[in-house]
Amino acid sequence: MPSLDEAYNRDRVTERDPRRVAGGLCLGVAGALAILAAIVLVAVAGATTLAKAQAGVLAGLGVPAMFLAVVLVLPASTRARLGVVAGAVLSVAGVWLFWEAYPTRWTRTANPMAFETVMVYGLGGAIALWFVFSAVASFRRRNNPQGTVELEVVRQGETKTVEVSRDRYRRILGDGGDASDVIRELDE
Repeated sequence: MPSLDEAYNRDRVTERDPRRVAGGLCLGVAGALAILAAIVLVAVAGATTLAKAQAGVLAGLGVPAMFLAVVLVLPASTRARLGVVAGAVLSVAGVWLFWEAYPTRWTRTANPMAFETVMVYGLGGAIALWFVFSAVASFRRRNNPQGTVELEVVRQGETKTVEVSRDRYRRILGDGGDASDVIRELDE
């Protein structure tokens, strides 16, 4: 097994596209800045209705942006990415509902939309968060040293674990030999 330094050497990481990582980092920073801008806007502009509406939109868009950033940066599955995108789209729909409803149809009106807005945004956030957690939980960098394959060879009732490089593994299995030749070659 390679040392930890070899396993986590940045030169050997080839699974992720650097543009995707940079895009994810930019999206995450933009989401965090949107939330920070919402806080500053309400603090500076006071409790005016327009400031609250603009801050709600900024913060409401910042959260799904940060969820999307996580799955862009991690090597997540397509299913996880699509789940976060679906949740983010629902959250954006909730932000749109907020912009349409606040303040004239928010509460204490004949036809308030606060509950529906919060439900759409909350459902989108919950879906996105679920898929972010699944992407984080399935991310196993620590147990995936780059460039090696671990094989368990069972011979005569005895199990032996052999680690080989991916290139050697492909060479061994690619020559079309039978199982005993492969095992003999792995033992060498």
